[in-house]
Amino acid sequence: MDREILRLAVPALGALIAEPLFLLADSAMVGHLGETPLAGLGLASAVLQTIIGLMVFLAYSTTPAVARWLGAGDRRKAVAVGIDGLWLALGLGVVLGVAGWFTTPILVGAFGASEAVTADAASYLSMSMFGIPAMLLVFAATGLLRGLQDTRTPLYVAGFGFAANIVLNFWFIYGLGLGIAGSALGTVVAQWSMVLVYLIVVVRQARRDGARLRPHRSGMLLGAASGGWLFVRTASLRAAMLLAVFVATGLGSADLAAFQIAMTLFATLAFALDALAIAAQALVGRGLGAGDVANVRAVLRRCLEWGIAGGAVLGVLVIAVSGILGGLFTSSADVAALLPPTLIVLGLSVPLGGLVFVLDGVLIGAGDARYLALTGILNLAAFVPLALLVQAFAPPGAAGLALLMAAFVFGYLGARALTLGLRAHGARWMVVGARR
Repeated sequence: MDREILRLAVPALGALIAEPLFLLADSAMVGHLGETPLAGLGLASAVLQTIIGLMVFLAYSTTPAVARWLGAGDRRKAVAVGIDGLWLALGLGVVLGVAGWFTTPILVGAFGASEAVTADAASYLSMSMFGIPAMLLVFAATGLLRGLQDTRTPLYVAGFGFAANIVLNFWFIYGLGLGIAGSALGTVVAQWSMVLVYLIVVVRQARRDGARLRPHRSGMLLGAASGGWLFVRTASLRAAMLLAVFVATGLGSADLAAFQIAMTLFATLAFALDALAIAAQALVGRGLGAGDVANVRAVLRRCLEWGIAGGAVLGVLVIAVSGILGGLFTSSADVAALLPPTLIVLGLSVPLGGLVFVLDGVLIGAGDARYLALTGILNLAAFVPLALLVQAFAPPGAAGLALLMAAFVFGYLGARALTLGLRAHGARWMVVGARR
């Protein structure tokens, strides 16, 4: 069991952290341009990650659907289902990219930041909209391959994309002097390069298994329907993160810049631990497709053990380097001074995050999206009063920022741990067969 989990989880780690690594690279390079561009990146990335995050169902609904057909013994159908997901991703990506480009001033202006911060955020976000279709295609292609129990290919593609992103961003930001807009442009080019590689891989896979490449209307509609509940689930998660950013914006530009760094680190840790959740998605989907309930229970138990233990190790590392991380991402002494207490709080919460992310992955793999959507709304409702209390009563400076992080990682994640744990303890989520 350990070997099978690690065979999927270790390569999945590289693919999962590609996007937060893009943001970490952007944060490090933009941070040395000054406090205002870094704060602008914080606002723009909050909007961008919300748009992209809401579409993550393209991967999370594709993986279990493909894995169930694979478990049922029909590989051709498994690949065809994944290709329908690619076509759906392309259509949604074009619509969202165009709409996002036209509404960028409204989206960044809603945070009420200073004029200079808002201008930098708009520059970054408008350029990033050209990469939206690419990222959604990456989601769908990754979901297809994960469902086929292949996490190595996404690892190679993510490594290629990250390396290209670093080189391009450095060239555009400093070599060509494009500033924050150059950071966005470099990421967009890297994202489309990843799409090209994925399309070559998927076409070869389809020809090998005899699957069609043209879109199938019923398959696309089925993917959209199954992803609807996951959309609601993800919307509640992004709403919680946006609320936290909104509260940080009211604390000041330096606080917002520091919170951007802390939340980027949170995303990186989350995606690292989510590697186990991806392994659980693939194995649970395949096990339920094959009708092997005992194996599904074993996957749940072992992934939870790995998730909590891995979270403890990562948490200790974050706490150990909390005093020096700020200097890696910003040249502003004021921003760096705000970070240590917040990062300590973040480090203490990582084992809880490991528990939450694994449980979430197991239920996604089982196709239990309706429960995830409904309880996601309850979890958000539990976090709202905590965020409002921080906004109203938190002291200025590092203490207030640490309280905001505590409200998010212990209040919001704690609510998720409760609702997910109650569901996983029962058996209603384990529905066997090629379709849920």
